[in-house]
Amino acid sequence: MAAHPGQNGIVFGTDGWRGLIADDFTFANVRKVTRAIAAYLKTAYHPSRPVLIAYDTRFLADAFAQTAAEVLASEGWTVQVTDRDCPTPVIAYAAKHRQSAGALMFTASHNPAPYCGIKYIPDYAGPATPDITDAIVSEIPVASEAIPCTIPSEQISHFDPRPEYLAFLYSQLDLDIMRRAKLKVVYDALYSTSRGYVDEVLRHCGCDIEVLHAHRDVLFGGGMPEPKGEQLLELVLRVQESGANLGLATDGDSDRFGIVDETGTVLTPNMVLLALAKHLVKNRGKRGAIVRTVATTHLLDILAEQYGLEIYETAVGFKYIGEKMRQIPVLIGGEESGGLSVLGHIPEKDGVLADMLIVEMLAYEGKPLSQIVAEVVAEVGGPLINHRLDLHLSNPHKLAVMTAFKTNPPTSVAGMTVQEVSTKDGVKLYLQDGSWILLRPSGTEPLLRVYMEVRTAAQQAAITEAMQVQIAALKP
Repeated sequence: MAAHPGQNGIVFGTDGWRGLIADDFTFANVRKVTRAIAAYLKTAYHPSRPVLIAYDTRFLADAFAQTAAEVLASEGWTVQVTDRDCPTPVIAYAAKHRQSAGALMFTASHNPAPYCGIKYIPDYAGPATPDITDAIVSEIPVASEAIPCTIPSEQISHFDPRPEYLAFLYSQLDLDIMRRAKLKVVYDALYSTSRGYVDEVLRHCGCDIEVLHAHRDVLFGGGMPEPKGEQLLELVLRVQESGANLGLATDGDSDRFGIVDETGTVLTPNMVLLALAKHLVKNRGKRGAIVRTVATTHLLDILAEQYGLEIYETAVGFKYIGEKMRQIPVLIGGEESGGLSVLGHIPEKDGVLADMLIVEMLAYEGKPLSQIVAEVVAEVGGPLINHRLDLHLSNPHKLAVMTAFKTNPPTSVAGMTVQEVSTKDGVKLYLQDGSWILLRPSGTEPLLRVYMEVRTAAQQAAITEAMQVQIAALKP
């Protein structure tokens, strides 16, 4: 979904509205957006249904949640607020399980500490589709930012979503085989909402665990709540030093996963999706389609063909994967940015589930994680190299690039023939050897992302140089 500019700096991107705390993300704007959501709710739900509210570990996130609760109560809704910070997949599950009018989640996910955000999760437990967010955005210009005159506090209560979610999660896992495996796991909460969830589930599954950073820190230890690369250096070190079978992490609101194998290698989400897809078919005997975004590895397509599964490609954004999950049986749906869900689960990405499925896979396979990944990659003819360029361009330059590539796409890049062009989301160039390039503009900032999947480092270098030259030449 393209970004939707609203009033007072309110811009809706692919997953709700995010902004800088005390700059555009203010209590006044939270009241405005909450009233816009309330206006939508009146068109979609009976007022007897409760509205749920949750928040992550960020500065003032709990206070923003309380402000939204007061606005909704003043608009006539019964409101249930979580009793502590809460993972996005947990409040999404509660939105469905509690027969609600949906949920408001205050989070900026993996973004830096100065940011906060708000997204609306409908009662089907997945991300809001564009028709819903468009309806909400249309109400923002006329929504008031005023403090409610009266707040019926009796319409606001608190609840603990953990028991319901954990019971459901356990029903999705093979607890017996996990307990027999007695795996050693290092878990890095990254100061996120997954503390009290991932560690609790690991203990319940009989794992020997070491826990890092399992307390609320609104500054995320001076880093970012993103489970990859430099944010996981301590986790990598502890896995190596302790001889653990693996390391696990989540992002700030626990909808994205981070996986470290026994050697200390941080696995890419593409490799995690590939390994888990095979696990679900081979070890759990499950069937269904594989759904990926345009920016996610095509090795999943090869795996789907080998196991006789359907493959679907969607635009970037888990809402599109979630929408497909509500239409057909989906074995696994995922994206290269670190989100996935599986057959039988809610149509929302879930980092807690993803972490535990890796543990389950290890228990079934009885071999090191690095070996499991190497075997499935070899099976599908890999490895391939995935790379992303983030080019900071002015908005006019970004527009010129996208217009040129859509209307007159190149016939070759770095000497490789372009065999097909797709404009499903951005511009995707399919090259002669199965490699591909995707140009996709950010909807909220002057940034153009160039994704690629290639076979060699030499190809990556050549394509990177060629794309930078072509894009620079299009500067207005």
